[in-house]
Amino acid sequence: LAPSSHSGPVCWGPRPLLAMASEDPKEETAPLVQEEEEEKKDEEMTGAKDGEAADADAKAEEAEEGKEEETKEEAAKPKEPEKPKEFETDAADETRPKVTPGTVDFSSHDATLNVMPTANNRLLMALTEGGFQYLLAGVRSTVGLKSGRYLFEAKIVESHSGKGDQGATGAGQNGQGPMPRQQVRLGLSTAGSSLFLADGSSGSVSFDSEGYFVHEKSRKRVSQKFGRDVTVALLINLDESSPNANTISLFRDGVRICEPQAIPEKLKGKPLFPTITYKNVTLQVNFGPAPMRPLPFKCHMLSEAAAADVEVAVVPKPADGKYEVLFPVGLPDVGYFDWVDQFVERNPSFVELSDRKIVEWAVKSGMWKPKGAGHSNDKPDMKFGLPQMDDMSVRRLLSHIAPTARRNFIIPELKANLVASERAEALARFTSPEFKKTATVIVGEPTAEYKARVQELLIAEKKRKAEAEKKKKSADGDRKKLLEEKKKKAAAAKRKREGGDEEAKEEEEEEKEGAKSSSRKASQNGAAKEANGSASIGVEEAKARYQAVQKEAEVAKREATSAKDSALIAAEKSQKSEQARDAAKADWEAAAARFHAAESASKEASEVLQSSASKLSDAQARLGAKEAAAQAAEKVLVVAEKKAEEAKEVERKRKEAQVEEEAQRRAEKEKSKSKKRAKSNDSRSRSRKPSRSKSRPKSRSPSKRRGRSDSSDKDRKKKASKARPASRSRSKSGKNKKNKEGSRTKEGSRAKEDLRAKEGSRAKEDLRAKEGSRAK
Repeated sequence: LAPSSHSGPVCWGPRPLLAMASEDPKEETAPLVQEEEEEKKDEEMTGAKDGEAADADAKAEEAEEGKEEETKEEAAKPKEPEKPKEFETDAADETRPKVTPGTVDFSSHDATLNVMPTANNRLLMALTEGGFQYLLAGVRSTVGLKSGRYLFEAKIVESHSGKGDQGATGAGQNGQGPMPRQQVRLGLSTAGSSLFLADGSSGSVSFDSEGYFVHEKSRKRVSQKFGRDVTVALLINLDESSPNANTISLFRDGVRICEPQAIPEKLKGKPLFPTITYKNVTLQVNFGPAPMRPLPFKCHMLSEAAAADVEVAVVPKPADGKYEVLFPVGLPDVGYFDWVDQFVERNPSFVELSDRKIVEWAVKSGMWKPKGAGHSNDKPDMKFGLPQMDDMSVRRLLSHIAPTARRNFIIPELKANLVASERAEALARFTSPEFKKTATVIVGEPTAEYKARVQELLIAEKKRKAEAEKKKKSADGDRKKLLEEKKKKAAAAKRKREGGDEEAKEEEEEEKEGAKSSSRKASQNGAAKEANGSASIGVEEAKARYQAVQKEAEVAKREATSAKDSALIAAEKSQKSEQARDAAKADWEAAAARFHAAESASKEASEVLQSSASKLSDAQARLGAKEAAAQAAEKVLVVAEKKAEEAKEVERKRKEAQVEEEAQRRAEKEKSKSKKRAKSNDSRSRSRKPSRSKSRPKSRSPSKRRGRSDSSDKDRKKKASKARPASRSRSKSGKNKKNKEGSRTKEGSRAKEDLRAKEGSRAKEDLRAKEGSRAK
């Protein structure tokens, strides 16, 4: 798109554009001037000289304009900032009396209830259970600085990530708690002010771990961030003789990371107590006597401060050695909580334990105040959209922590203090003899002081509402003005885009009319000077014509410049549009490729899922079959065990029967033997000869006696022969029965052992298979 007169490469930057606009019109207007000079050489010699002088003047003006533009561009370029000089010098040895050892420490009475100091107050921890992971912890030192330059250090040794925000609905926080999760603020605060640095109050000034310097609602980034395992030092300079007087500075590992920041005017002249606010971290704090990381200059630590430069905070102790737990009792909507606020202001040593203070604590910790929280002071809505806050874990933990702290408490529970059972439950928490439990009944005619306070509160509330309404109206007016200005600018830009050519034509016509008027004036002047001579008339006419030609050349130059500018802008726009189109096309192609890849990956994942599901179902079916087989085997084993027990019982009974039979046989044998003995005795007694006496009968003949004995012997032999086969047959049958029964028992025991072995092996295999499938 470069014009034909420009032979060099096309450049799209701003400076080559100006060069082209300044050079090309000269080359186009030069032939016009030369033609005029050739036509009227004799008449316009002096006009040509004047034209050359005008060209020289124009060139000089263009060169001056170029120099001015270069100087403006050089002035617009940002100069590299010079490295600031360190104005802090080494501190002189302290000769004044110093504070007593152990005086500089953190105050347990000037800290939030979730602060957990340990290791002789050198480590600061905080509760993180439940909703406490979202709440800030604050603690103030026991000494405040009035003058001098002193230092204390802090180091994050542990970070707690919390339990996350599962199930969070947000409450204006996009479903998560206040960020960042871990936070540390180091600064100064006045006595009795808020323990939460950077909460918008005017009684503190601080640096935070994100690199911001905060006072009231002003928050600006002045330093680098710092995190875990980094030693951060806060330098407080209240030395009026120092060039950095009434400032605080931050150092990281002994290196300055911010310039000295001025202490606000509201805090000057007051004792400033070092204060730390933190969340989800464990801090190591060093008050001295030696720094963990030395600075480039020597500086005294806070524990080595001169007694004249500090003010020690006085901790009030109870007169009777007992701390008080106050239960105010009153009626609703009669100024109950106004009385509580007035009491806490007058008695700052009392800590309020109530739901409204938990809500206030959460808001100062960065959470959004729940809607409707102001509907009730006694039981405000505590739905923050965070499960760990909504489960009332903060209230539960406070009820356990408060009785362990040696402090005065006020418990303004309006409903609970009116109900006897709930009041007794609250009293039961403070069972230690260190606490004295009292009640204050708030009824009747209030005092004049209380009435004046309530009136002040009402007036302040009206003023606040009026100021808010005024600010709202002014903001609406400013917004409307901005909208009108934007509309006007948009309309002007639209008219400029639409009527740019017409304005250029109007300007050209005005320039031509001006050239004509100048030529008319020149002719009039020439006519007036005609009496002086024809030479002067010719010179004036030549000048007028030259001026007209020069103006026409300037118009042509402007037209060429505008045409070139429009051409360059159009080319740049077209190039940008092409680049944007190419980039969009590339993005679309990349997105399509990613979509196809994701689609194929999803298909593969679905296939894998289906195959794994089928495998899982098969494995489950096999597992079910094996479990059924194992159950059947167990049942068979139980049946076999029952049968084995029955067989044992039968065997036992059989053995008992055998023993009984054996006993019976033995008894029968004994009986038979006794019978035989008796018979033998009878036979012997019969066979004996009778004694010879007078009464003895006559003896028989030997033949007769021999015959009887022979017959009796024959009879005995016959009876014995008849009896023997019976006994032998009985003994044989008994032996056969024993053998049969023994074979039966042996076979039964073998069958039982085989069955048990088989069932045991089957059960073991099924059990192994079952365990293997479960492990898979």
